[in-house]
Amino acid sequence: MITPTPYGHIVCAGLLACDSRRRHRIRTARLTARAAIAAALASFLLSGCGASSPPPLPAACLDGPAAALRALQRAPRDVRLADGTALSRCVSLAGDADLQSLGIVLTQVADDLRARADSDAMAALRLGYLVGAVRRGAALTPGIAAQLARRVEQATQPPIESERSRAALQRGQRLGEAGG
Repeated sequence: MITPTPYGHIVCAGLLACDSRRRHRIRTARLTARAAIAAALASFLLSGCGASSPPPLPAACLDGPAAALRALQRAPRDVRLADGTALSRCVSLAGDADLQSLGIVLTQVADDLRARADSDAMAALRLGYLVGAVRRGAALTPGIAAQLARRVEQATQPPIESERSRAALQRGQRLGEAGG
């Protein structure tokens, strides 16, 4: 016979009844533990399903200043690197280490174009396109590319003196921001 005590304990009159209850509690505890482990394992496995790492930076983004200048030759048309990557995509995909290498490439291109921009309206247009594309890509990052955008924009200083080149620079910036 099983009788409760005032303290909530159960006193068994027969050993068989207590043994049966103890086995039931142990079995229930094991099932609960197994269910908790299964739920934790499923949660762990499924947590990676929705998360994905960002795509790697295309190699063409770091091919060097000559590759970027070749791509900019297409401006005012759609500018793409040899593998079809937009300059803004290079900026938006670059992580910390790649961003430094990309920055070296793009600032060399910007400085080269700036050196010719006063006397060459097409160089000014390409410089503007580069500035706009870098702005576009930097706007898609959590701020890590802002310094690169500022550095490329500095290449437009001092202001271009030629009215024709200044207008080409502004047109290039609009084109680069729209689709660069």
